[in-house]
Amino acid sequence: MENLARGIVAVRAQNDSAFISWRLLGLDPEDIAFNIYRSTDGANATRLNPEPVTGGTNYLDSGPDLSRSNEYWVRSVIDGNERSCTNSSYILQADTKQEPLIRVPIRSGDQIKYVWVGDLDGSGEYGYLVDRHGVQQSFEAYRSNGEFLWEAGMGPNSKNQNNIEPGSAAIDVGHWDGLTVYDLDSDGFAEVIVRIANGVVFGDGAIFDEGSNDDEQFIAVLDGQTGALRASISIPNDYIEHGPFAARLGIGYLDGTTPHIVGFMKNRRDDKVFNRIMAAWTFDGIRLNQKWIWDDQNAGAGSDGHNTRILDVDGDGVDEVGEIMFLLEGNGTMRYSLTDSGIGHGDRWQVAKIDPERSGLQGYGVQQDNPSKLWEYYYDARTGEVLWKHYGDAVGDIGRGMIGDIDPNHPGMESWSAGGNGLYNAPSNSSITNSSELAPWAHLGLWWDGDDTMELYNDGKVEKWNPEAPTTSSSLPRLFRISDYGAVNPGDPNPAFLGDIFGDWREEVVTTNEDMSELIIFTTDQPTKRRLYTLAHNPNYRNGMTLKGYLQNAHVDYFIGNGMETPPQPNIRYVGV
Repeated sequence: MENLARGIVAVRAQNDSAFISWRLLGLDPEDIAFNIYRSTDGANATRLNPEPVTGGTNYLDSGPDLSRSNEYWVRSVIDGNERSCTNSSYILQADTKQEPLIRVPIRSGDQIKYVWVGDLDGSGEYGYLVDRHGVQQSFEAYRSNGEFLWEAGMGPNSKNQNNIEPGSAAIDVGHWDGLTVYDLDSDGFAEVIVRIANGVVFGDGAIFDEGSNDDEQFIAVLDGQTGALRASISIPNDYIEHGPFAARLGIGYLDGTTPHIVGFMKNRRDDKVFNRIMAAWTFDGIRLNQKWIWDDQNAGAGSDGHNTRILDVDGDGVDEVGEIMFLLEGNGTMRYSLTDSGIGHGDRWQVAKIDPERSGLQGYGVQQDNPSKLWEYYYDARTGEVLWKHYGDAVGDIGRGMIGDIDPNHPGMESWSAGGNGLYNAPSNSSITNSSELAPWAHLGLWWDGDDTMELYNDGKVEKWNPEAPTTSSSLPRLFRISDYGAVNPGDPNPAFLGDIFGDWREEVVTTNEDMSELIIFTTDQPTKRRLYTLAHNPNYRNGMTLKGYLQNAHVDYFIGNGMETPPQPNIRYVGV
């Protein structure tokens, strides 16, 4: 996995203090400690902490002169010896406002929907890939500090931005993304992976024209630093007579060691029936190689949803590939389908360590117009065994469903949906509020305040469920609104990205300002004693960071919540080491 740097970040906090946060890396020694240094206006750096920090990887500096520029470094202490300082530091500029965010200037331009992160320049810090939705779409690459790198244009075949049958080069329409970022060849530099067609203009100005017609599509790997084409391969064209494929892309380790591009693709016949295929490719630094293709014509898989999930459901080190109704092995063969269990299409589904006492991972999903009046369900993600079902009083489109540990009074995670079934403890299938009205809104979770229960990101509001005083979804205790800081959700109601980008294990929310000339990245200013390695070094979570669809949370492969144990060191190795 990525050989990340410390990801130091600092924000101005309450009482004229500075809050500094940094990564604990996945392979750091268990007893590693840290010293924090500050330099004001370029003067000699002084150590701030009297004793090495052994708890949470954050520090509240109560003595800075915030009218001046302050640069912060973190040095690791191993076996009592302080290691030399790396180049990783963070400058809190003079007179920075008190706000839980950083602002990254970017070029102004067309509407943004999504942002991806990846180490584009080999610095050990995540840069940003930003989409743009003009008449012809494009995307732009930036370093972590906002320095512009390059732009690629998707050309005339991106003009059709229909969310069901988009143009052959359209990106980020409906639940189709067609774009992702990852270091495929393990050279320390992330590549950009995009589904393309004739007329795409790469970052170096070259124009793609290898298709025999405008419907023929390719998977392309672009250099993360320049945007130049490094390799391309034709997408299987078995159904090209029905038009181009819409696509969702993501990354997984389907053989346990090598990053694979995974593409889920559909087009629609004249009789409104969809053709569906899934395929996997690897990139060796020179060429793309197709590893397998799955065609559902005779698979009996059942319906797909609006999200692909790529994760290791059984802990054997090999990732599986899932849609809401079925799971494929890493080699592209069927592991199970939920069709025989009465599960149909739905808009949201989650897979995580929901039950800390049960082996493997568990899944939760909601249904859309299931004729049996099924609204939501919970199942064993290893085997597909359905553990419970909740029915409504009518056929309904539930739309949203969420899981997370938001009530410390019950072991494991809670589940809730937009269907009005209330709040349940998922492992025990027990109603917590005994009311269909008392539950949070089912949008996104967010690790923010540093305790062991999850916060909630709901339509631009950061909220906290209070189990001692349950409320309706419209009146949850609120920490803040992003609009308080001039931010908007560009993928309304979704942020451009939500995940662990820098700082300690807690998550960032990437939004923009109204004219799309600035990334406003919310990052916590709350101290915590909880010490966890960066979520980005958890393989399941990192895979989830490469996926979009209907934007949903990435989840780690261990239970995270009240009563959790410190997770074991992840079974990873860094690139270049």
